[in-house]
Amino acid sequence: MNVYARWRPIATSEAVLEEIARQTDSTSHSLTSVSIKRRALAEDGLWTSPAAFHAAFNPEDNNAKLYNDVVAPSIPRVLCGENASFFAYGHSGSGKTHTVIGYDLRESRNLELCLRAARQLFDAFNTRNAGQGLGVGLSVFELRRKTAFDLLNNRTQCFDREGPDGKVHIRGSTEMLDGGKVRVRPIIQQPCWDFASFQQALGKALEQRATGSSSVHEQSSRTHAFLQLEIVNQELVDARNALFERQSELVPVGKRATDIMVEEDTKSVVRGVDGEWVPNPHYRKDQTRIDTIEAEKARCEARVAAAEGDIEAIVQSPSTTCLGAKIVFVDLAGAEYYAENGHRPQASKQTLQERQEGRQINSDLLALKEVMRAWSQGQTRIPFRSSTLTMVLREHFTSTAKGNSTIIVTVSPAAEQFAATLNSLKYASLVGAVKT
Repeated sequence: MNVYARWRPIATSEAVLEEIARQTDSTSHSLTSVSIKRRALAEDGLWTSPAAFHAAFNPEDNNAKLYNDVVAPSIPRVLCGENASFFAYGHSGSGKTHTVIGYDLRESRNLELCLRAARQLFDAFNTRNAGQGLGVGLSVFELRRKTAFDLLNNRTQCFDREGPDGKVHIRGSTEMLDGGKVRVRPIIQQPCWDFASFQQALGKALEQRATGSSSVHEQSSRTHAFLQLEIVNQELVDARNALFERQSELVPVGKRATDIMVEEDTKSVVRGVDGEWVPNPHYRKDQTRIDTIEAEKARCEARVAAAEGDIEAIVQSPSTTCLGAKIVFVDLAGAEYYAENGHRPQASKQTLQERQEGRQINSDLLALKEVMRAWSQGQTRIPFRSSTLTMVLREHFTSTAKGNSTIIVTVSPAAEQFAATLNSLKYASLVGAVKT
């Protein structure tokens, strides 16, 4: 797990206040420790982190430098078929959303990490992969408390479900289709074939994101936002749509097969005088009826398996080794901390619901820290089930090579936010100091 720290610029409203005294020191292992003190002349002691950070970015370092140093080195690996993930962690108002997503996606002069990654992918498609019709499949959803919302589908409520493959899938509601077909709507993946369409789709999705009042920020992101960029082509998109169609055919047939089996079993037994269930002498199980529906179910299952095989063949094709590779950006909700006196700044402005959300966010982030530590150490048991957040992230951890997953902790230089900054640095250093 690569760990970076980023100091945001001091805000205009904070300019009259003293800044946190800070410094960085590199070690022989190419890792950096961060030292902070509330004020340069303060009497309280200096806190120094372990050698845990790959680098610490100063307030004058813009997103272009951050991208070139942190994200860009992973793009060639993604183009070779590997996955990469980037997490932005920090307290409310520390600059997470500005770093990962940005606020004005129409502004092309100062793109944030996600848009820069998409642009680099499209540039690579236009040069190294000309003629292969590659694009980026965009999925955007958020977790608020324990519920997922699909931001590309008008913020439709979704559900996280663990499938037979052991992976957690984000699914929508059940839809009734023509001909008795039933489909569980998957989360929307918008295929984008150029950077402009990607930028437009992402901007439309992020308009649906929820905000609320936090301890230090009136319009804080109160959700964990997931932006997944997957390399796709039209053949892969069509094959997945075909799989959804085959699955929609299987669902009603499978239900009918179960109903028939239950009905025949029920008719074939009666309750005896002693209260026990015994064979019904007046009814013979209609095995032909059962065999007919089971054969139809088997045919549907075979079509589903064939569709899954088609997808696997496309993804494994030697001519397009990067198909299916993913870059995941996670803009985590703002962590909240109590000040030394036990009170939050502006706590009186928060509703009971907002305070409950704050507790849930902190619980999620604690669970994520434990997962990151266990995963970095290569432990056999990783506590993914500790929260909905970590369950959703399980696939990204297990499919991402070591060294290709990164956490960026954003921190404020304002002295009045010293406690929150200290806790953010402690959180990140616990992950980064793990020796693999």
